[in-house]
Amino acid sequence: MIRSELIQKIAEENPHLFQRDVERIVNTIFEEVTEALARGDRVELRGFGAFSVKKRDARTGRNPRTGESVEVEEKHVPFFKTGKLLRDRLNGG
Repeated sequence: MIRSELIQKIAEENPHLFQRDVERIVNTIFEEVTEALARGDRVELRGFGAFSVKKRDARTGRNPRTGESVEVEEKHVPFFKTGKLLRDRLNGG
């Protein structure tokens, strides 16, 4: 599902809301999650999962095309851990 499909689905299920308002709400949610992660905060959505940031240390990597060694800098990457309800639903529970 892409963002526009999510907005359309929410608008269809809530005919009392204008689509532009639904779009603003969805965009605000994504912006807030992004800003929280950028600050290093954890974002938990009960029953769905939790977003956090993990640090990957600098390391020596290998260019797959040439096989030569390259230095990979330290970086921070987003991480998502599913919540119990989502995990149970995916596994037929």
